[in-house]
Amino acid sequence: MKIVTVCSTGLGSSFMTQLNIEKALKQLGVSGVETDHMDLGSATPNDADVFFCGRDIADAASELGDVVSLNSLIDMNEITDKVKAALERHGVAVPGKD
Repeated sequence: MKIVTVCSTGLGSSFMTQLNIEKALKQLGVSGVETDHMDLGSATPNDADVFFCGRDIADAASELGDVVSLNSLIDMNEITDKVKAALERHGVAVPGKD
């Protein structure tokens, strides 16, 4: 499975969100998920299974497929919950799942 984070430039907020998603994956005890970041203009539906972005560009990213809109790019509770839900949608086992 691959998760890509996108923002308008592919440099700042998408990279920060990628790092936070990697932190969430570690907290969830999930390995083997590839992550990357890029700008919205370069992203194609074939680049990932799930795309994460800020809510400000969620409408523009909707053509990418499975897009997760974040209200906050730094709220680890929101990110962890939404990463967990995305993993489950794509059949990735989450250790300790209730």
